[in-house]
Amino acid sequence: MSNKKALYERPLIQRINTGLMNKFGTKTEYAPVTHIDTFSVKDLITQYGSPVFVLSERTIRNTYKEANRAFKTRYLKVQFAWSYKTNYINAICNIFHQEGSWAEVVSGFEYAKALKNGVPGNRIIFNGPDKTDEDLRSAISNNSPIHIDHLDELYRLTELAVEMNKRPNVAIRVNMDTGIYPMWDRFGFNYENGQAWDAINKIILGDKLELIGLHCHIGTFMLSPSAYATAAYKLSDLALGIKQKFNKHIQYIDMGGGFASKNTLKGSFLPGEDTSPSFDQFAEAICTALLNAGFTDKDLPLLILETGRALIDEAGYLLGSVIANKRLADGRRATILDFGVNIMFTSFWYNHKISPAQEFSSYTEDTVMYGPLCMNIDVIRDHATLPPLKKDDHVVVHTVGAYNMTQWMQFIAMRPAVVLLGIDGKTHLIRKRETLENIEMNEVMPEFLKDFKIS
Repeated sequence: MSNKKALYERPLIQRINTGLMNKFGTKTEYAPVTHIDTFSVKDLITQYGSPVFVLSERTIRNTYKEANRAFKTRYLKVQFAWSYKTNYINAICNIFHQEGSWAEVVSGFEYAKALKNGVPGNRIIFNGPDKTDEDLRSAISNNSPIHIDHLDELYRLTELAVEMNKRPNVAIRVNMDTGIYPMWDRFGFNYENGQAWDAINKIILGDKLELIGLHCHIGTFMLSPSAYATAAYKLSDLALGIKQKFNKHIQYIDMGGGFASKNTLKGSFLPGEDTSPSFDQFAEAICTALLNAGFTDKDLPLLILETGRALIDEAGYLLGSVIANKRLADGRRATILDFGVNIMFTSFWYNHKISPAQEFSSYTEDTVMYGPLCMNIDVIRDHATLPPLKKDDHVVVHTVGAYNMTQWMQFIAMRPAVVLLGIDGKTHLIRKRETLENIEMNEVMPEFLKDFKIS
């Protein structure tokens, strides 16, 4: 007979909905998540501390192969370029490079990381509106495709081309109406009002830059494959127009990124797994539009894809622990975790799936999941239907591989370790847990402030 004390559960009268889902959804979990890729959650927390990010190498490689297959079975020439801003931990970037992906960067910092990782310069696509003269000179010297965002950049590139006596390879970013609103028209040159053709004419007739590509990025977390078909058709129209007017072949069409992952957006009634299009759906829309645009086999452009979120999100997990429980003034249950929005920025966007990492009872309750920060907006989930969790219990947050490790903040708490779950059956530390020394290493203390006496 077991002497283990049963977990106390506070009596609560709660209406049971036996028909359709209530506004908080159905029960979140039916089984605990005790292991990820055969690795014990408890052992990972014991070894690397709590909280800790873990990324599955197997999931990353399998997801990349799935995306690659979806496009290459439909189109002859396809090239992925890993979006560094999505997750630029070097070990993660190099997994994608091993799979054959180029690099896509949006800053001099990311460009330097890609070069340091060993990516050839002509395989680094340089996007973004803020490229310094130093950045541009480096990209020109390394023969990188430079995607021009605005006329000021075009004019400066022309000056640098003359100064360096080189002919930079460039593309223009094009924005357009794809039926998705609000339209992303902040970046690049507009298709409908003639800005794109204005830039094209300036580049080709100026004869200092080599126009090799056309680029667009129509939005983020896109749920409409048909919008990509519209964008592919409009970029194809520009490419064919350039061929007709200047007898010049455009080498590639870059469709950017923005594919949705399986996360669930805040405000969504259905889970992301049911609403997010598959790689096959995106590929069908884009490739069909390109193939039907009117290119000959000799002029068929390389299709470049910069998708980030959809390739990495499902591979990432955040493991953490319960600090405490309490009742809010309105009677709702609140659970405080040892991680907050400082390291899980995407909590502002998504209702992340949260799973207990140990056995639990059949009783569940609507729970607010808070982080440990001293700020009222530190909410991981506004509503989660979960069993009672006690202090020191562990939880697993799913689908956190994208943006959390590039947008996290060192605020109140130090940032956690990041661990790769290798296909070799071993765990690999790919980013160390922060220390006070890390945080203070760039601080400088003036001499007159070193000494003080507090009475």
